Amino acid sequence: MKIHKEGHKIIPVAFFFLAVIDAIIYILLRDYTVFYFLMGASLALAVLIIFFFREPFREIETNPKHILAAADGEIVEIIKVFEKEYFKEERWQVSIFMSVFNVHQNRAPIDGKVVHQLHKRGAYYPAFVKKSSEKNEHCSTVFKAENGLAVMAKQIAGTVAQRIVTYKKTGDFVEQGKEYGFIRFGSRVDMFLPLDAEINVKLHEHTVGGKTIIATLK
Repeated sequence: MKIHKEGHKIIPVAFFFLAVIDAIIYILLRDYTVFYFLMGASLALAVLIIFFFREPFREIETNPKHILAAADGEIVEIIKVFEKEYFKEERWQVSIFMSVFNVHQNRAPIDGKVVHQLHKRGAYYPAFVKKSSEKNEHCSTVFKAENGLAVMAKQIAGTVAQRIVTYKKTGDFVEQGKEYGFIRFGSRVDMFLPLDAEINVKLHEHTVGGKTIIATLK
């Protein structure tokens, strides 16, 4: 396991501010019991920040008949919806909620070229609620395989997560299971799949990005 490149930007700044706060507390507090308690809390927060930006190594088993999870997290929705942004047809929507304890890399669900990408500004409702899919800031990316299969993965910001990063742009090819983006702190990814795909996951099941098979093509 290593630290994700997004962490290289955040961790030094976070540690600097924690050190400054600890120094001020040390100077101002005369109750050292309270000081040691706050130092312990500060250390726990530092560990959590490092833990959040972890980048575990994963061996990806690619398969053109599998649609893999775009993120780590919990399945919070499996519904049929009319996807109006790109496909303009009814699709399966499988939504994955990412808590602050999950790995926050986003991975390509299929082999394919990025044929559509749209970043929209919006609100910051909690990512686990239904209206966050439409109302919150989000970035939609559509991957299209050579056989015509197309899957959209929509990165959605949450109340805390207000930084969506996408490393691939329209025209880029992405291998199945490889990283294409990152969201800082608690968030959500909605996946829009064809109706003839057989859904393999259930509500509240936990997924592993690039490993869990969300759906199988018939």
